[in-house]
Amino acid sequence: MDMGFPTDAPTPPPTGGPPPPPTGDRNGPAVSREEFDALFARVRTWGRWAPADRGAWNRVTADHVRRATALVRTGTVVPMARPWDTEPGPDNTRPALHYMSDLGDVEAPEPAAHKDFIGADYHGKAVSHLDALSHMAYRGRFYGGGTARDLVGAAGTRFGEVAALGPLVTKGVLLDLPAVLGRTWLEPGQAVHAADIVAAERTHGVTIGEGDAVLLRVGRFLRRRELGAWDPDASCAGLHVDAVPLLAERGIALLGSDGDSDVRPSPVEGLHSPVHTLAIAAMGVPLLDNLDLEELSAAAAGTGRYEFLLLVAPLNIPGGTGSPVNPVAVL
Repeated sequence: MDMGFPTDAPTPPPTGGPPPPPTGDRNGPAVSREEFDALFARVRTWGRWAPADRGAWNRVTADHVRRATALVRTGTVVPMARPWDTEPGPDNTRPALHYMSDLGDVEAPEPAAHKDFIGADYHGKAVSHLDALSHMAYRGRFYGGGTARDLVGAAGTRFGEVAALGPLVTKGVLLDLPAVLGRTWLEPGQAVHAADIVAAERTHGVTIGEGDAVLLRVGRFLRRRELGAWDPDASCAGLHVDAVPLLAERGIALLGSDGDSDVRPSPVEGLHSPVHTLAIAAMGVPLLDNLDLEELSAAAAGTGRYEFLLLVAPLNIPGGTGSPVNPVAVL
C-alpha cells in the first residue's frame, strides 16, 4: 500500500569510531520537508507488531521487567509529575480544574464525606502526561497507516487509545544534558543532537538499549523557578530531528522530557512537532511530556547511577489519546 512517504530510506551512518563532539547549539540545522519525509521512512516501524496500538511497548518483555527490577539498589522512589496546575500563565493557557463537589456540610449520617472534582485539557505544556499513538498523525495517517479521519470521532479514537497501552515497567535512562554540557539548564531553543546523547551515555556510564525508556532533562522547570514562566510553544530546548535515528537504532520503547522532547522553534519547515511526529507516527514510541526531573537529577547525581526501574501507569481511558500520569523511578 502506498502511504504517501518515500520508500527508499538513506543508509544509516556507521556506528563505529568516536562520535563528533557534543554541540548543544541553538535550534540546529534547518530540515526541509523532503528531508524529513526521508527520515520518517528511515525510522518507520509500521507492521512490526500486533496489536499495533501498543507500538514500541511491545518491545518490553517479562525479561526486560526482571532486568529492570534488578536495578533497584537503595529503594529510593522518585515521582516525576508536576503539581496539578490551576493557575493561568504563559505556559498554562488551559489551566487544570480543581473544585470541591462536597464539603461535608450536608446533613447526613456520620462520617462526613468531602469530595472534589479534577479535570484538565492535559495535552499542553503544564500537565505531566503520556501521549498515546493516537495523539499524532502525519499526512493524515496514524502509526501503522490507518487514516486518522476514519478512526477519530467525537467519542474518541478507535486506534492507538491510551487504554491499549496499559502500564509499563522497564529500565529508565536519564540523560541529564545540563550536567553533561556543564550548564545549569539548556536555554530555550537549544537543540540536542545525537552526539550529545552519546556524550551523555559516556558521562553517565549508561547505554540505551532495546525496550528502554529515555528521559531527557533540559532543566526547564529549574529555569522556570529561577527566572519565571515563558511560552515553551515558542521556544524550548529539546531534541533535533537528527538525534532520532540514534534512538530508533537503539530500539527505545518510550521517550520523555521535562519539555516535550521537541526543540522549538521547529527546525523542520512547516512542521511544528517533528520529534513527536517521528516518535509517535513513525516509530510507535509514546511520549512523556512536562516531567519534573529535578529530583531525579539530584538523586542520580548523588548515587552516580543514571539507570533505574521506571513505572508508568496511564489512566485506563477507552478512546483516549493520552493520559495525565505520575511516572515513578526506583533507584
